[in-house]
Amino acid sequence: MGEEEISLLKFRTLPTLRTSDFALTDEPSSWNRGRGNIRSGGVLSNFASLSVAVRREGRESDGAFASVSVVIKKGDDDVFAPTLAQLLKNPVALLSFVPKDPALFFAGAFAGAAAKSVTAPLDRIKLLMQPQAIMLIGREEGVKGYWKGNLPQVIRIIPYRAIQLFAYETYKKLFSGKDGQLSGLGMLGAGACAGMTSTLITYPLDVLRLRLAVEPGYRTMSQVALNILREEGLASFYNGLGPSLLSIAPYIAINFCVFDLVKKSLPEKYQKKTQSSLITAAVVAAISTGTCYPLDTIRRQMQLKGTLYKSVFDAFSGIVERGGVIGLYRGFVPNALKSIPNSSIKLTTFDIVKKLIAASETEFQRIVDDNRKKSATPPPNSIDKEK
Repeated sequence: MGEEEISLLKFRTLPTLRTSDFALTDEPSSWNRGRGNIRSGGVLSNFASLSVAVRREGRESDGAFASVSVVIKKGDDDVFAPTLAQLLKNPVALLSFVPKDPALFFAGAFAGAAAKSVTAPLDRIKLLMQPQAIMLIGREEGVKGYWKGNLPQVIRIIPYRAIQLFAYETYKKLFSGKDGQLSGLGMLGAGACAGMTSTLITYPLDVLRLRLAVEPGYRTMSQVALNILREEGLASFYNGLGPSLLSIAPYIAINFCVFDLVKKSLPEKYQKKTQSSLITAAVVAAISTGTCYPLDTIRRQMQLKGTLYKSVFDAFSGIVERGGVIGLYRGFVPNALKSIPNSSIKLTTFDIVKKLIAASETEFQRIVDDNRKKSATPPPNSIDKEK
């Protein structure tokens, strides 16, 4: 029989070895054991060496073997990242640990919830449609009465606004030119696509909300949903989707685009003021609401159970025939009183949170730069010793 060969694997730590990303060396397997973190050129040089040797009849061969080094690279931001004490001292930097896309998504959700909650009393007053509603609610139900039913509305609006505002930021990146600039037409397209995306995804919730509000006998959305499935089928959840997309696309396009353009055109000292955002968003909301309201009227009519309208043109002619052109604007005033402040608060809140996200990234980078400078500057004692 031939000589028996046995393969051995040895794992050793090489704390001070400087190497490339992959190293092949011809060295004997007599490494010293040890541990350490030696940073050199942005490389963390604490890694393992895999040695392969051959034994023949109990004798270790003096032949060469391969050493495989696994290197962990770390960027400057990791090496000089803020310490816990620095983060506690500058808490705004903590937000930079949240990835930007999820941060923008939750910013949209927060903006939608805030706007809906602040304007909830206007919703209740609009539903009651009574001049004395403000005093009536306060006297009979107390302050909490103004926010009655607000929680289901917030739950519904959170995914809608989150998707809408996040989609707008995403589409703006997609429609930007090679130089990163976005034209006015690109902003309009981004707003239109964002409005249609959010509407398409959350449309069944809107149908359930409308049915729950106008049809007696239902107490929960689940009851409405089961009844629609049983009596009308799954397709009924998308009744009126066409006019909804037609109405929301220009509304959001005008709303978002004009808001961004007006904000950019303001003098720099006014761009950062919250009052500027509130006023700009309110004016833009009034313009977009007045322009697109007829399509919203058509959408609501086509969502109702037993509607006679089969298409947008059929609904348009039917509404005009029954109530004249003014019929297309029925309910405009109470709707505007609710939607204008809602849109103003929504866009302003989202704008503030976006600035906070940007500020967190700036603060994080400032701390990193400070740590890098401190690391590059030798301590005073060491300078004295050298002298």
